[in-house]
Amino acid sequence: MSARRRIGAAIVLALAWVLGLAGCASPAQPPPVGAGPSGEITVFAAASLKGPFTEIAEGFEAKHPGTAIGLSFAGSSDLVTQISAGAPADVFASADPSNMDKLSAAGLVDGAPTTFATNTLAIAVPPDNPASIATFSDLATPGVKVVICAPQVPCGAATKSVEDAARTTLTPVSEESSVTDVLGKVTSGEADAGLVYVTDVLAAGDKVKGIKFPESKTAVNAYPIAGVATSANKDLANSFISAVTGPEGRKVLADAGFGKP
Repeated sequence: MSARRRIGAAIVLALAWVLGLAGCASPAQPPPVGAGPSGEITVFAAASLKGPFTEIAEGFEAKHPGTAIGLSFAGSSDLVTQISAGAPADVFASADPSNMDKLSAAGLVDGAPTTFATNTLAIAVPPDNPASIATFSDLATPGVKVVICAPQVPCGAATKSVEDAARTTLTPVSEESSVTDVLGKVTSGEADAGLVYVTDVLAAGDKVKGIKFPESKTAVNAYPIAGVATSANKDLANSFISAVTGPEGRKVLADAGFGKP
């Protein structure tokens, strides 16, 4: 065999060997179909949702490794202002429909909001109830230091509805931007009473005494949740919303004192 033919045969054998190895190699595997959510999102939620949403987020992260749920809590109106100004939010949960409507009107809501819970007001007083509060009308007694939410905050709007229903006008010593701030005034001893949600009284434990009143039924707050249109991870945002509105999320909310939607 000539030298040229020997070289040609060697090349053919080498190519066959390489192709054989390639044929034995495992082909690249595509990502599994139906792989779980991944990445990070930031959830903007009403201050009254802090306890249950923290629990839901922790459970979601444990169930879906590789995800991270950031949480930011404040009064719903403040959150709308922040999102409208470009704050990087992926999900918004409001303590009332009106603030969600403001975001929808600005074109910043992705899809239709879902109502996932309800809440009502209660009176929170220090454990020893120094002003002897027993009814809603007692809050209007001269000298009683009562704290409420500002009118633009959902708990403030609910307070106004209750005032109208009870035909009682309150003279608060302070109007706060979130329900947790109202509760803080009571637990610190700066107020004799504060109007907060039933869920806040439950979460506070023995730090306050809760007083229910019949007029609260005239102002039931519905809580809607929706994705934010500017979200960079809508798949994860929608997965978290499903966790909130699904059976596990609703159980956490019910345990925290929230009513059914």
